[in-house]
Amino acid sequence: MIVGICGSPRKQATEYVLREALNMLEKMGFETKFFTVRGKNISFCRHCDYCLKNKECAVKDDMYELYPLLKDAKGIIIATPVYNGGVSAQTKAVMDRCRALGAADRDFFRHKVGMAIAVGGDRIGGQELAIQQIITFYILNGIVPVSGGSFGANLGATFWSKDTLEGVKKDEEGFRSLRKTAKKFAEFSKKFEVRKQN
Repeated sequence: MIVGICGSPRKQATEYVLREALNMLEKMGFETKFFTVRGKNISFCRHCDYCLKNKECAVKDDMYELYPLLKDAKGIIIATPVYNGGVSAQTKAVMDRCRALGAADRDFFRHKVGMAIAVGGDRIGGQELAIQQIITFYILNGIVPVSGGSFGANLGATFWSKDTLEGVKKDEEGFRSLRKTAKKFAEFSKKFEVRKQN
């Protein structure tokens, strides 16, 4: 199963793009699940170390809807709007709160595959910096990051929304980067799964 996490508090461009990515993967034969921070109560990580001692997060909020999805996931897609040149606060909270999963099981994320999507209001608004934050989260947790490769999707899928839903729908280069990244992500996920079974 592939879990798509939308880190936008609004039902706008980032959610639209992530749903398009999941639709692409469903057409390739993957089961997908969509999770959004919109309307959810997700607190920031307090770094209280409760999870190190008790193997669960002390903050009982809507992250407990996401935790079981991540357990079953073979692949993870994190999509974020760009806020001040990086990921949204909601995206960062989700990534930080995953510390509890690693505290309970150091191998929790190991061998899962991850891809990243960033949507910026400007053409060069911090999309790649936001993706680098997501990739860093993947690497630190043993998730294998996959990009779309050179010539258009170097780190992942990047979109220019012009701060509107219509803007992102018309971003042909963004969708080209998404198709490339989703294709590589699907190919790697399938090959990686076969290797793990052998």
